[in-house]
Amino acid sequence: MDNTFILNNNVYSNNNEILLEIINKLENIINDINNDIIIKRIKDIIIIMNKLTNDNKKNLESIKKDIKDLNNNMNNNFKELKNNINFGNINDNKIKTEIYQNGDRYEGQIANDKREGKGIYYYSDGNRYEGDFKNGNMEGKGIFYFKDGDKYEGDFKNNKIEGRGIYYFNNGNKYEGDFKNGNKEGKGIFYYNKNPWKGDIYEGNWKNDNKEGKGIYYFNDGDRYEGDFKNGKREGKGIFYYINGDREMGDYLNDNPIGKHVTLTINGEVIENNY
Repeated sequence: MDNTFILNNNVYSNNNEILLEIINKLENIINDINNDIIIKRIKDIIIIMNKLTNDNKKNLESIKKDIKDLNNNMNNNFKELKNNINFGNINDNKIKTEIYQNGDRYEGQIANDKREGKGIYYYSDGNRYEGDFKNGNMEGKGIFYFKDGDKYEGDFKNNKIEGRGIYYFNNGNKYEGDFKNGNKEGKGIFYYNKNPWKGDIYEGNWKNDNKEGKGIYYFNDGDRYEGDFKNGKREGKGIFYYINGDREMGDYLNDNPIGKHVTLTINGEVIENNY
């Protein structure tokens, strides 16, 4: 009787050769795996198969016990394996591409039929987002590239710019600070890079995309204003510091001084002006 076997186009003379070939492949798999639990279970299988290559009758009872122990270990390790390698969603976490009816395109990780993890979303109008997704929305850290050349890099929440980040304007202006619902809101610094304000800096509070509350405005000529802002303009109490050392204190409305102002000069003089 011919005792040769053919497996995957390879010819083997007996069962032992097949087992040795499988053992060799399992050992190669171990080299490509970083999970200690999986490696241990594969090694258990190799031990059993090595026993099979020897005297089957002599090792039969030992092999049966090994198989039973292996089965118990696999059952005990299943939950841990699932947690360590996200076993339940392993097919969902591969990189996928989705094309939508409006022309938008997504390339990235998918879980439970939703965008989840890292990905890139291409808008049909030319905008692009690269970063974290959660439950189908932009959420976490990311970069949004606007078609007009603006760029935002920072936090996202529920598909909106929210948290801390940096917004780069295509004209060279830059804002670093807090955002809420897509607008500058909270604490932040705005750097002007467009004439006639090039070199000016505002540092302070923001609300609904405008300077609002307490802040400091540094002029590019060395002067500085410290005080109240409203709707993006100086409004309320403030002090104007001139580059020569003089200080002017008073009220402001719609970016202009109003009422009585008192100036203290570097020479100690006190000058009063009414606006």
